[in-house]
Amino acid sequence: MTDLPQILCIGSVLWDIIGRTPAPMRFGADQPGRITRLPGGVAMNIAMTLTRFGMTPVLLSAVGRDTQGVELLAQAERLGIDARHVYRSADLPTDRYMAIECATGLVAALADAHSLEAAGDKILAPLADGRLGNAEAPWSGPVALDGNLTTDLLAQIARSPLFAKADLRVAPASPGKAERLLPLLNHPKATLYVNLEEAGILCQTEFGSAREAAEGLARRGAKRALVTDGGRDAADMSEAGILTACPPEVLVTRVTGAGDTFMAAHLVAEYAGQTREDALSRALLAAARYVSGDIAT
Repeated sequence: MTDLPQILCIGSVLWDIIGRTPAPMRFGADQPGRITRLPGGVAMNIAMTLTRFGMTPVLLSAVGRDTQGVELLAQAERLGIDARHVYRSADLPTDRYMAIECATGLVAALADAHSLEAAGDKILAPLADGRLGNAEAPWSGPVALDGNLTTDLLAQIARSPLFAKADLRVAPASPGKAERLLPLLNHPKATLYVNLEEAGILCQTEFGSAREAAEGLARRGAKRALVTDGGRDAADMSEAGILTACPPEVLVTRVTGAGDTFMAAHLVAEYAGQTREDALSRALLAAARYVSGDIAT
């Protein structure tokens, strides 16, 4: 493997509170299960995966100065993540995400990323003040962006000279926030990582397969996109064409964070010099191992 670069992970860093039951659930159901709390958020999930593959992630986010924030950043440092540049707010609480998962997948979830949204472009200060770059010498490595940032901030990033040389890897935080990525849809250096539903939202239509979604994103002006569809074929669209691959069949024990694992594994594979085909296969395998529980959180 070649030497892997540092990567910026910009977006949500919060606590995931996940309730899981092996039983199926319907609306209003009350089932026994397990409730866990662990570091999460799209940027944090990607960073945690990147450390397992040998990359050095640098977090740019907003975390409160409350006890929750202190503990969260301490966890990040213990995992080998550089959290020195995270914006610390005395007025805003540390964000949280809450989800219920059952035997058939995600039942419901709520993402409270209001502190990240309120912090706005304060989280980008290290890219302008010389700590990680400036307008004359901008960051030139990979950047993982997530859709928990506001539409205004994502639009600012799309046109900012601070990102003029960056390799932008972009993922929505959820289908409900997919439209926030529209300012980056036509960006010449952006690679979009979306699922089938999120691709449909960006294209304002419904797709029957990942290949169809990749074709639709290309028609909308996307230069590069990867589309996943659960256990069905995933697609990688670039100027070289569209290729597809089927993920391994596994028993699904969790879903929260699977897309972030896919994105991180794909990025690492590409920076290690693997072909498009091999990078897609490696990312699908990593995501499958994650949802099966083979990779610890």
